[in-house]
Amino acid sequence: MAEITSAKAMARTVRVSPRKTRLVLDLIRGKKVADAIAILKFTPNKAARVIEKTLNSAIANAENNFGLEKANLVVSETFANEGPTMKRFRPRAKGSASPINKRTTHVTVVVSEK
Repeated sequence: MAEITSAKAMARTVRVSPRKTRLVLDLIRGKKVADAIAILKFTPNKAARVIEKTLNSAIANAENNFGLEKANLVVSETFANEGPTMKRFRPRAKGSASPINKRTTHVTVVVSEK
């Protein structure tokens, strides 16, 4: 049986739009784990906080479940899929209303040994 060299973590139904989340994920994809954490710490973005927690969870999964070394890990895969959209309405002139879509995201981070 093949040796497991990657670990995954997901954050589901995060209240940040997928489009904004993907911008932050593009910054860390392919980087070493330590570099990715440093980048996320200095990214002033709500999505960065969520991604940082998810990345730390993936690192913990790799260390505790699969016995991988943190120093050897790289962020191999990251993606943000669209979660359920909360639909709201904003009142407008003459008794009408306009829709507001409050989008959510499913964030996935995969770390693997280089």
